[in-house]
Amino acid sequence: MGLVQRLDGEGRDVDRRLAELIHRRIGCPRICLELWNGERIGPEQGVGRIRFRERSALWRLPLNMNEHFGDAYVRGNIEIDGDLIEVLTEIYRSMPEHSDQSLISRLLRGTINPRRNTLRRSRKNIQSHYDLGNDFYRLWLDREMVYTCAYYTDEQQTLEAAQFAKMEHVCRKLRLRPGETVVEAGCGWGALALHMGRYYDVRVRAYNISSEQIRHARQRAREDGLDDRVEFIEDDYRRIEGEYDAFVSVGMLEHVGREHYAELGRVIDRCLKPSGRGLIHSVGRNKPRQMSDWIEKRIFPGSYVPALSEMMSVIEPHGFSVVDVENLRMHYARTLRDWLERFEQVADQVEAMFDASFVKAWRLYLGGCSAAFAAGSMQLFQVLFTRPSVSDWPLTRAHLYRG
Repeated sequence: MGLVQRLDGEGRDVDRRLAELIHRRIGCPRICLELWNGERIGPEQGVGRIRFRERSALWRLPLNMNEHFGDAYVRGNIEIDGDLIEVLTEIYRSMPEHSDQSLISRLLRGTINPRRNTLRRSRKNIQSHYDLGNDFYRLWLDREMVYTCAYYTDEQQTLEAAQFAKMEHVCRKLRLRPGETVVEAGCGWGALALHMGRYYDVRVRAYNISSEQIRHARQRAREDGLDDRVEFIEDDYRRIEGEYDAFVSVGMLEHVGREHYAELGRVIDRCLKPSGRGLIHSVGRNKPRQMSDWIEKRIFPGSYVPALSEMMSVIEPHGFSVVDVENLRMHYARTLRDWLERFEQVADQVEAMFDASFVKAWRLYLGGCSAAFAAGSMQLFQVLFTRPSVSDWPLTRAHLYRG
């Protein structure tokens, strides 16, 4: 009996030392780690508490902290007490760079990517996320089903108003004029394309490879009487044809893959008129870094979030002039918080559509992304560019903020 007790005590010491090591590895945040046996590491009166329901959840973390934390949370082997976004924000702010991934993972992901965005693979990657069903996204997105960063012009603004303001912000940046032609690469459920056609009287061709989204967008265009001005094409951005006054891409670059940035740049160069201008809106990073393993595997296969320097590699080879760069980071932190709040209100319906694990995965995805923007490890860049011969650009930004 004494030997068993001694071995058990030694095992508990090892567990505790590992938990202490993990707490230091993530920068000693104001978070309490509670083990399955009741032992606690870290401040009791901190931002929140992470509970490990079983030993394996703790011991797998050093292998790949990001991936195994996410999987354990979805399985229920890790629980988070406190406001999910606040707890994760505290961790992201304290965590040293690369502490969430193993060296082996970083090396492998640098050389091997089974989900590269070839023409065939891109469709499969996109379908695994965007073709989950329009009924699912309709539950918690705004009325127009805009699934990109909103633009909040005041603290009390609703998500619907902020998404309308975002589309206006994009259109004003592009200085759209009646009768012009616009091509959109990756149009989601069509809200921006329809907005441009309705309010700016331009002709839009919008490309997307999500069948569910294209079906919805075409139906909206018919119902709103805009199908004579807005055409939705179910095809890859690499097959864009024609010449246009403006190119716009909102929330697609994350799905292109950096190995295809040169290809996207050639498409933009090919399709823009001599007086053309373009806008790329994308989630970004402070510097180049691999994608979160858990997000890339479980939520967005084939995705990559670029640094601003990497975004420039799309447009610099073709001599475009960058005329404006804006970071909407805190707007996306709030957008994701609003989405998570709406998601929680319909969680029972989502669970009935899928299962409890799906609900947990999307809760962690939405909350974790909001935390990453709040902590400053993720950015949201809007890059506006023109042909170098364009010289009639406004001297100030006043045109962006008119009433």
